Amino acid sequence: MHQETWTPLAEPLLGSDERLSFTIAGDSTNPFVQWFAQRLQVTLAHQGHLLRRGGLASDSAEDAAPDSPVRLVLNLCDIDRPRSVHRRGQGTFVATIVEGPDNAPDVMKAAYPVLVRSLSNMVVFNTRVNDSLESHFITIEQGHYVVRHTGDEDDFFERIYQRIQPLACSHLVINNDYVTDLPERLWEGDEQTDQISWAGRQLDTMGLLPAAFPINDILSARDLRHVKRLYGIGGLSYGNLSARAQHDPATFWMSASGVDKSKLQTIGRDILLVTGYAPEALTMRLSVPPHVEPRRVSVDAIEHFMIYREHPGVGAIVHVHAWWRDPIASTQVNYPCGTYELASEVAELVRQAPEPSCAVIGLKNHGLTITGHSIPEIFARIEGMIVPQVPMT
Repeated sequence: MHQETWTPLAEPLLGSDERLSFTIAGDSTNPFVQWFAQRLQVTLAHQGHLLRRGGLASDSAEDAAPDSPVRLVLNLCDIDRPRSVHRRGQGTFVATIVEGPDNAPDVMKAAYPVLVRSLSNMVVFNTRVNDSLESHFITIEQGHYVVRHTGDEDDFFERIYQRIQPLACSHLVINNDYVTDLPERLWEGDEQTDQISWAGRQLDTMGLLPAAFPINDILSARDLRHVKRLYGIGGLSYGNLSARAQHDPATFWMSASGVDKSKLQTIGRDILLVTGYAPEALTMRLSVPPHVEPRRVSVDAIEHFMIYREHPGVGAIVHVHAWWRDPIASTQVNYPCGTYELASEVAELVRQAPEPSCAVIGLKNHGLTITGHSIPEIFARIEGMIVPQVPMT
């Protein structure tokens, strides 16, 4: 693999009308939630977005005309009974809007169950702090950032729109195509998979594996299946690890989605071999053993694929929900994990780094992507440099 042969991946294509379609769902009669949605609807319309099925009367993402798929659903809910929107595909972004109590003491604790129960991509949790309105944006990756009302209503909703629009127009690359052709000599792994297992235990020792959110205790079996289909996750755990394969440098091993990173053991279940990307289907290709029921690979596989493809010197990548002590380059939009857009932005920052094979890139309101020649080399570099708290802006 040589850098001069690298060419950019084709971007996902959407029709112009698909980019502009939104609808409003939900059955909340909360006056604040109704007001918030109406004002946001005005801002969306001002930006050229097309409302489907007329205002607050619409109650389903499936109400849109079949030839004009809905890209964004504003889901209006009461905080004590969040309503889910069961859309057919991954291309619809759901932002659930709720009103929380004044001076909410722990917004993440109050809002995250609403996010999961409503099967949303984002919750906009509104609270008044000392009589000043704050809109807290909570994402599935535990991103958390705030827009404060400073007195200018038009400016406030323009800033709300700027938080939602880029995410709603992003493209998930989380589907997996499993091919049962992993060579038998690799069924028990190799040196790279051993290093990935070691690295997971190290992250646990360093306190960098946030506790997985217990979605099994919150969702019904039906809703849990829906979450897995939409988001490509087997549970909620954070961070991931990968290493370029020795037997085929065009491929790489990567930790699975939704697994305890401190217990990465079984090949095909906990650690998988990524062999390619199918852009027309937005799907990652995986080579797995025939005797193991595979898990999905980490949703960040498309990001790692882009980096390995362009930079032959990168031998490993570590992603943690933490921050770096020194100033670093960072993404500017809090795109969801597993989107082409987040992967492209991170890949561009790696490309601009003085040494792409030893880069530290910040993911806005999210964490770090760290490239290196090998996993041991990355862990030697990060010693004493990690800040557990990710700054939220």
